[in-house]
Parts: sequence; structure tokens; C-alpha cells
Amino acid sequence: MELLVGVKIGCLLALLTLTLFCGIIPVCFRWFRIHAATGKHRRILTLLGCISAGVFLGAGLMHMTAEALEGIDSEIQSYFLQNRTRNEGNSSDTTDSTDVDYPFGELIISLGFFLVFLLESLALQWFPSGTRGSKTCEEEWGGAHAAHSSTFHSHGPLPSPSQRPFRALVLLLSLSFHSVFEGLAVGLQSSVPAVLQLCLAVLAHKGLVVFGVGLRLVQSGTGQRWALISILALALMSPLGLALGMAVVGENSEGGRALAQAVLEGVAAGTFLYVTFFEILPRELATPESPLAKWGCVAAGFAFMAIIAIWA
Repeated sequence: MELLVGVKIGCLLALLTLTLFCGIIPVCFRWFRIHAATGKHRRILTLLGCISAGVFLGAGLMHMTAEALEGIDSEIQSYFLQNRTRNEGNSSDTTDSTDVDYPFGELIISLGFFLVFLLESLALQWFPSGTRGSKTCEEEWGGAHAAHSSTFHSHGPLPSPSQRPFRALVLLLSLSFHSVFEGLAVGLQSSVPAVLQLCLAVLAHKGLVVFGVGLRLVQSGTGQRWALISILALALMSPLGLALGMAVVGENSEGGRALAQAVLEGVAAGTFLYVTFFEILPRELATPESPLAKWGCVAAGFAFMAIIAIWA
């Protein structure tokens, strides 16, 4: 038991150290600031941003969504099975099977998606002045390539400056929820091999995802102080979840608590997908240069996360 606790504490420190290190790199080094970059330097940063976009896409689809669907379906099945056992003489099998076959996981993830969509729509409705900033933002990024605008297709206007802080906050919150649940899963393991296997799987994709978050904060113009605070808060989430898992590892897990955790993870997955498709990918694909190179970088980032999903 002491060995297991020691291994979990080591995993806690590893998660904290790796997350802080990878997140601070793009925040502290001026080389990653795309607004001051020109020529080849700017091109490298653009392609690096596309790789991070692919990582976010892979994290959203291959990890957060997949884990949320698995958890929600499992808990819903358990819930209906318990109700059927408790009231086996009062309900028909046909009704139970119909309820179980409903795509609850997809519905909850969609609700998370539409929740952020609603909140952002309300913000734009209450503060319509932000919509005028989108034209300025688009001119900043598109002015250097105005001569090519008639040749290449457009991916639409960039998100306005008023939208970016909100979407950055949503990104951090959804990743924080997911990080807590990842750490909780590690903390709940009852054997040393299981702890090490799951912790290595988390570490394998955690560093790249948090590096992408730091890069996203820097390239969206977030101040260094707030970027560091955001990275620190995100870094603490997985150790927090692991500590919670260690605290409750000996207790019996109630079905209601497990179902609530699965639902929260589903909502977090939906919010993450919203930010990925409405903020990250459009921003990286807004300019028309090197479309095939951008596609290759997005695909490479996604492929890395898809490979990690074999073990995660």
C-alpha cells in the first residue's frame, strides 16, 4: 500500500511538472509571438499553430468525446439495470431497452456545444460593438495576402477580438474539467502497474496539449501575467483530480456520483469541440498561403493524438 501511494505521489508531481514546463515554454520565449514575426519565422509559427490545431482536434474527438461517450453509456446502462432489478415486476423489458438504446452521450455532448453557443450569442447580443472588431481583425491578417484573395478561397472571417477572451476561457475550463477527471482516474487505480500505465498515457498527450494552450494564449494576445496564471491553474487540475482519487479510493462509488461525473465530462467535451471548430481551426486556416502544408500539419497533430489513443 505504501508503494502504491508513493507511485501515485510521483505521478502527481510528474503531471504538475510536465504541464507547467510545456505550458510556460511558449509564454516565456518571445520567439513564439507571431505578431512580431516575419518571413520564414512567421511561416514556421503558422505551421506550428496548425499542428497544435490538429492536436486539439484529436484531443477533442479521440480522447474527450470518446471517453465521455464511453462513461455516459456505461453509467446510463448501469442506471437502467439497477432500476430494472429494483422494479423487475413493474416495468416491461421493451421500455427499458428503448430507453437504453437512446444516444444519451451524443445528446449531452451536443448540449455542451449549444450551451457555449448560447452564452456567446447572448454576449454578442448584449455587447454588439464586438462585431465591428471582426473586420479590423480580418484586415490585419488578410492585408498581407490581399493580392491572392481572388485566387484562393476564403474560410470566412476570423473571430472578433471580443470573442477571443470568452473562447479562451471556455477552452481552459473544458480542459480543466477533463484534466481533473484524468487525474481522478489515475488516483482511483488499485495497483502499481495500472497507475503507471494510465499516468504514462496521460503524460504522453498532456504535454503537447498544454503546449498548444500556451501557444494559443500567446498568439491571441493574452498578457504574459494572465497567460502564466492560466497555465498554472490548468497545471494544478490533474494533480487535484489525482489527490481526490487517492482520498476516495477506499470508498464505494455511488452510481449518482459516477453518472454526474460522466455528464460533466460530456458537457466539457461539447464545449471543447465548439472552441476547436469555431476558434482554433478557422484562425489557423484564415490565410490562404501554403494550404497543403497547413493540411499536413493539422493531420500530423491529429494523427499523433490518434496514436496516443491506442494506449490512453
